[in-house]
Amino acid sequence: MTTEAPGSTSAPRTRAERRRDTEHRLAHDVDLWVASASPDGAPFLVPLSFDWDGRTLLLATLADGPTGRNLAAGGTARLALGHTRDVVMIDGDVETLAIDALPPERRERFETRTGFDPYALGARYRWYRVTPRRVQAWREADELRGRELMRDGRWID
Repeated sequence: MTTEAPGSTSAPRTRAERRRDTEHRLAHDVDLWVASASPDGAPFLVPLSFDWDGRTLLLATLADGPTGRNLAAGGTARLALGHTRDVVMIDGDVETLAIDALPPERRERFETRTGFDPYALGARYRWYRVTPRRVQAWREADELRGRELMRDGRWID
């Protein structure tokens, strides 16, 4: 993983370095920002914990809360990890799952990683599995070119 501090003046990272940094962040970060919109277009932004299994991100929130309603109705979300000078943006498709729909080992993995057990809170919660379609990563303006790392659900080499 590249270890330059935000605001550094080092050369822009290569695509391979950005992907490695992004995969590290997905594997080690615990929280992210979730942006969604209501059917009438009202935006909503909230931090949530997540688990990455190498293909999808697993989130949990109240089914009848704004984020849960928006994710279920819209079927898409934008997720953001990192700081404004070291950001990963993920656009993905959302699958809504009942709180008891996951195998116990998957639920336990989420709880172990995040310290949060939505399953114990009951049917008011749902799982939201996000499959990335597009991933972008950049630090400064000099990394805007080449920021797209995934397109149409496939990593770009």
